[in-house]
Amino acid sequence: METINETIIAPAGRLGEIEEYYFSRKLREIAEMRADGHEVLNLGIGSPDLPPSQATIDTLAIQSQTPDNHGYQSYAGLPELRSAMGQWYQDWFGVSLQAQTEVLPLIGSKEGIMHISMTYLEAGDEVLVPNPGYPAYRAVAQLTGARIREYLLDEANAWLPDLDALEAEDLSRVKIMWLNYPNMPTGAKANKAFFARLIDFARRKQILICNDNPYAFILNDQPESLLSIPGAMDVALELNSLSKAHNMAGWRVGMLVGKAAYLQNILRFKSNMDSGMYKPVQLAAIQALQNPPSWYEQLNKEYHLRRVKVFELMDRLDCRYDTNQVGLFIWARIPNRYRNGYELADEVLYKTHVFITPGGIFGSQGDNYIRISLCSPVAQFELALKRLEDLSENK
Repeated sequence: METINETIIAPAGRLGEIEEYYFSRKLREIAEMRADGHEVLNLGIGSPDLPPSQATIDTLAIQSQTPDNHGYQSYAGLPELRSAMGQWYQDWFGVSLQAQTEVLPLIGSKEGIMHISMTYLEAGDEVLVPNPGYPAYRAVAQLTGARIREYLLDEANAWLPDLDALEAEDLSRVKIMWLNYPNMPTGAKANKAFFARLIDFARRKQILICNDNPYAFILNDQPESLLSIPGAMDVALELNSLSKAHNMAGWRVGMLVGKAAYLQNILRFKSNMDSGMYKPVQLAAIQALQNPPSWYEQLNKEYHLRRVKVFELMDRLDCRYDTNQVGLFIWARIPNRYRNGYELADEVLYKTHVFITPGGIFGSQGDNYIRISLCSPVAQFELALKRLEDLSENK
């Protein structure tokens, strides 16, 4: 790949060791392979390929025709949207929120990671980040100047934080602990008993727990919210999104829920960074949040079919996996003949033109794992199975 020449103006020091997002680089490489005539199957990225509900799409189309719907919108979102988000939390998680003060709509939940971090972290503070975990937690912490403290997740502990081990550490400088359950990339779930221990831990250590919760409805029979635990509102925030469970990743609709005092501080930062979402998108999001239970049931019916095929792919790669994991991906341990997941993923990409994700991009604890997304039709997985069969025959 051609090297980009240095500019005469140096980037800000805050970028530090932050690198271009792995998927950004890999998508560019895949585009080059396709330009060379190769049909590359992308099974790595969790971008839902299914559409939102028809009522959601119709609402956007209708509202976009209204002349006065195209102006700037409130930084805090439409009151009707906050109400719909609050009602959704009540209906599905049993969490009662004062929607106008305890719900903050976001332009996708990823921006919320930045807003929370920039509001509460600065140089000298520390932040607990999971390994493996979503790379944005680490990248944003670096931008704030805070010191990253990893906590290790491992298969032996069901990919849950070891709170006893953390208890023994000096956490006096820690202000935020990032959490993500149902977990990405591992597919692990956390139950109310663990959440209760976590809230007690946070109270005693005076740490703000931030749970990133976009996968609650995907192949998961019991959606949970950290905020359902008594006392959680005092020490916890939760991010959620319409990207996964409502097939609206490109629409950029997310939410942050929690105590009004926390959200008001975050809004002070957010209001200097962006404007409100496009009004027709907000109105369509209200419609999406009213999808009936049958919507989620039908969505998961399709993901069940896909998961069966991905299990077959993992079997063909001689990988080991937990059949009880939930969410939009399948996480699996690689065979010992590979040094790491990067080696296996590159072999599959370069020999079969099938892209899968090496677990190491989520941290060193993922080095011996790979991840495959469920965001492709069954026919794509069947084609991938055929290509992997050819790979095995050619070894």
